[in-house]
Amino acid sequence: MKIYLRYDFKITHETLVREQLEKLQIPHKITAMGEVDIADNLSKEKKEALILAFHKYGITILDDQKTALVERIKYVIDEMLKDEDARSTKVSSYLSDKLNYTYSHLSTIFSESTYTSIENYVILRKVDYAKELMCDTDLTLTEIAYRLNYSSVAHLSGQFKKTTGLTPSTFQRIMKRKKEKYFSNA
Repeated sequence: MKIYLRYDFKITHETLVREQLEKLQIPHKITAMGEVDIADNLSKEKKEALILAFHKYGITILDDQKTALVERIKYVIDEMLKDEDARSTKVSSYLSDKLNYTYSHLSTIFSESTYTSIENYVILRKVDYAKELMCDTDLTLTEIAYRLNYSSVAHLSGQFKKTTGLTPSTFQRIMKRKKEKYFSNA
């Protein structure tokens, strides 16, 4: 028997991080996604224990502030795409407001670390979100384009094809066949 899960990454992440820090009796405050203020300096032993505790969940402590900022940029972009009110805001303004840095600074750090632009990353995430909506909802392509703040279905379709190599309708057919095959074998 298989079960399918949908979970809120933010809640899961914060709960897991909080539980591990409390288990090690480390006073802390979770201030943002991927950011924790620890009240005192950690001893070498506590830091190693924390690294091990996080490692089994695929969480890495980042020593580099630039890498941490890039992860925060990615998280804020994902947050923006899921927030109906925020999607119509310019990405540059949204990131600057949320992260308290100029967009120019954020763009430079992001490009240096990922070898791609924030704009390209946004397109990739929008296409991923469109795929998710196509698979998990009954929304039409027009509704998905509107929800993701595309100017038209053609614009979404063009970016989708450029990113995945498939048109949205081809992707939907493939996913439909996969589901049918899975459920016929279950």
